[in-house]
Amino acid sequence: MTKPSLPELLHAAVAAVGGLERPGQVTMATAVADAIDSGSHLLVQAGTGTGKSLGYLVPALAHGERVVVATATLALQRQLVERDLPRTVDALHPQLRRRPEFAMLKGRSNYLCLHRLHEGVPQEEEEGLFNQFEAAAPTSKLGQDLLRMRDWADETETGDRDDLTPGVSDRAWGQVSVSSRECLGASKCAYGAECFAELARERAKLSDVVVTNHALLAIDAIEGAPVLPQHEVLIVDEAHELVSRVTGVATGELTPGQVNRAVRRAAKLVNEKAADQLQTAAEGFERLMELALPGRLEEIPEDLGYALMALRDAARTVISALGSTRDKSVQDEDAVRKQALAAVENVHSVAERISNGSEYDVVWYERHEPRGGAAYRPSGASLRVAPLSVSGLLREKLFAERSVVLTSATLKLGGDFNGVGASLGLAPEGTEGEDVPQWKGIDVGSPFDYPKQGILYVARHLATPGREGSRGDMMDELAELVEAAGGRTLGLFSSMRAAQAAAEELRGRLDKPILLQGEDTLGELIKTFAGDPETCLFGTLSLWQGVDVPGASCQLVVMDRIPFPRPDDPLMSARQKAVEEGGGNGFMAVAATHAALLMAQGAGRLVRATGDRGVVAVLDPRLANARYGSYLRASLPDFWYTTDRNQVRRSLAAIDAVAKAEGR
Repeated sequence: MTKPSLPELLHAAVAAVGGLERPGQVTMATAVADAIDSGSHLLVQAGTGTGKSLGYLVPALAHGERVVVATATLALQRQLVERDLPRTVDALHPQLRRRPEFAMLKGRSNYLCLHRLHEGVPQEEEEGLFNQFEAAAPTSKLGQDLLRMRDWADETETGDRDDLTPGVSDRAWGQVSVSSRECLGASKCAYGAECFAELARERAKLSDVVVTNHALLAIDAIEGAPVLPQHEVLIVDEAHELVSRVTGVATGELTPGQVNRAVRRAAKLVNEKAADQLQTAAEGFERLMELALPGRLEEIPEDLGYALMALRDAARTVISALGSTRDKSVQDEDAVRKQALAAVENVHSVAERISNGSEYDVVWYERHEPRGGAAYRPSGASLRVAPLSVSGLLREKLFAERSVVLTSATLKLGGDFNGVGASLGLAPEGTEGEDVPQWKGIDVGSPFDYPKQGILYVARHLATPGREGSRGDMMDELAELVEAAGGRTLGLFSSMRAAQAAAEELRGRLDKPILLQGEDTLGELIKTFAGDPETCLFGTLSLWQGVDVPGASCQLVVMDRIPFPRPDDPLMSARQKAVEEGGGNGFMAVAATHAALLMAQGAGRLVRATGDRGVVAVLDPRLANARYGSYLRASLPDFWYTTDRNQVRRSLAAIDAVAKAEGR
């Protein structure tokens, strides 16, 4: 039997998922197959609606070697594992004459821990463990969630938090999960044979396709201890997110609360001298943090240096003592000890990293306002350290031993792939040399006719937005645009404060429902927005990238200003300065690239299907007037461009009238 051709396989897969074959999808699949066969690397920009999942899954499955697919969002992971992969495997099975296996793999804390569930949670105030089910009032939300998870543990096959519906708060989940540092290890744990995290790892080892997330990919690359099974091909979807996710994993943090928790967890398990040394160091650190002012520390102040060295040395003493002291009066001592060790090791590693001082790290103080809800964190200061750049790390760890395909709807910024390539550690496309990863970038286009489906409107007449102060002219413009559109507006704001101010203002001016991010769960807000054409949804960062509402409910996407990083953002400003010191243009390499990526993602919320029509309105004249405006516009979909405010109001009113006539 002759080997089936790639177009035949793609055709079968597209038919199986009920999609339409797109020319861009065929181009992408061919390029992915070529990269895999030649062992080279590929950056693919594939617009919304291209069907990029099948564009990489089909050549990957046809190749036959193990493939890891890393994505940024839970929604795409679910789509791959629950829809695209099962149908594609079924469709390709007869032609490939084998049935590729696939599995999902996440970090350990995403899985229910049976030891925690049955034996209890290490208690800081008393010795040993306590039963969280008895401690929480059964009538409280926490108590109800814990009891529901205990029942769920008997029926779930995966133990994966994301399979628990409805979900639970971070606090509740923390009672039944452990980090990799806190885990006893399968061989020492009474529940090791049934462990959900271990079972997920075993499934991954036996699978042809392993679907994971960017964070686990980063941990696998950074920490040196392999988490992912050996693989020959890596596909990174939503690749525009990779640098920020890797930076997040490589960032360390110290807070007084976290250090005090480590002290409490270790105190009962080590000799008094070691415990007192850590307690004294923690108190010294806390006193300093009370006076900390937010901002970058280009040099570590002497008093902070002493405090960190004291913490580092005390933590090292406790770690040694934890290994040798045994206390038989502590129940389930191994679990209590492991949690204490994890907390103290984290304090030691961050204190040592900052004390050692590296020209490749950025250190800063950050102050937090108290906030409630699932993501509760108390007010106070934290000391943070992050890599100045992750490009060298990615070049060394990502591209060295496998073929890598990176894909997203937004990789080509300002007209080429070199900006994103540089952030990933890649030399400009076509650069030859030893130890220089060879790659090429292709843009397979989009099935949408952007010039006919959308308008890019820049409000050139408005005043340039300042850092502070109200923007009365912008509010007037926003109200008029929303009125002309008949609602149907997604408002993307550069800060939560700006989103709140706009929602408050427009609720007073217009007879349209205005939803605001944070007033309900994101899922519920998007559902309400999609269900009622008159409704508007205003919010910040996660809306720029996470909203998929095709149809007439989203016909106007408004950006209040160009989303440059804050000038006082310590990490971004340090990266910008480093580029300038190397002779480059720091503003264009860092700030403009950051803004271009977000704007491209934001503008991508407008046209999600072939019948969609609408306007992307940018209420920042710099997009039309500033020198860098053309670079930012070249990063956006190829909409028809105008600065004529009357034209855009007429267009919005016409689009609204058509939607109403069609009953949408």
